[in-house]
Amino acid sequence: MYELPSENPEEPGLPDEFHDLQPQLLSATLRLSNYSKDQYFTATDLNLYYDVRHPLWHKRPDWFLVVGVPRLYDGTDLRSSYVLWQEGVDPFVVVELLSPGTAKEDLGPYGESGADEGLPSDSSRIITTGGSAATQDAPPSKWQVYEQILRVPYYAVFSRYTNRLRGFRLEGGQYQELSLDAAQPRLWIPELKIGLALWRGAVDGIDRQWLRWQDAEGNWIPTEAEHQQQQKESAQQQLEQERLRSERLAERLRQAGIDPEGI
Repeated sequence: MYELPSENPEEPGLPDEFHDLQPQLLSATLRLSNYSKDQYFTATDLNLYYDVRHPLWHKRPDWFLVVGVPRLYDGTDLRSSYVLWQEGVDPFVVVELLSPGTAKEDLGPYGESGADEGLPSDSSRIITTGGSAATQDAPPSKWQVYEQILRVPYYAVFSRYTNRLRGFRLEGGQYQELSLDAAQPRLWIPELKIGLALWRGAVDGIDRQWLRWQDAEGNWIPTEAEHQQQQKESAQQQLEQERLRSERLAERLRQAGIDPEGI
């Protein structure tokens, strides 16, 4: 299944179900203490147009976050794409999910062989290169766009084949790979007071490791459904505690010779 090409030569990647579920979890668990929900925008597999001189050139990040823009375009409409020269604000975080056809494109000069990243062994011949310079007729690679044009401050790359999270921070105009704990990797973003880490759990019935956001204390940020379930369980616990207190009070009254039913 890894050998079948796309009919579009510009799309060497072969997205799987993971590429749908993982970005949804990233958006569902994102909470920014300094921004309300209508002051930031997240997108999945959305065309990102970055060069007004070449208006058709675009990249399609697996997931990206822009802060300081309204969630709706002009505050009124859902976006069909993100056009940088109209929006005026670059993405702050980009996340790419490695697939057989895009490993070197996603990792640029840090790219390794498909085997090193846990990609299927037969994918090495279709991995594209991402380090060549752009020309007037050829667009730059993803890595070059994120690093040199958009200057995205934080860039994360995750392989579902090895559960390896790699984090990069823009320093001096170039990405520097951050040293993450191998056992419990977390990409901390101090400007936003959140961290991206690996969480083991079930998403849509699929139990595995996923990327998920943490708060400053290392707590997993719940989805809306999880938050509602937590509130429901908390209310049930409170009712149970009140019932036990009532029973203990009634027992003390009976021991004192007082009928609690008559009070």
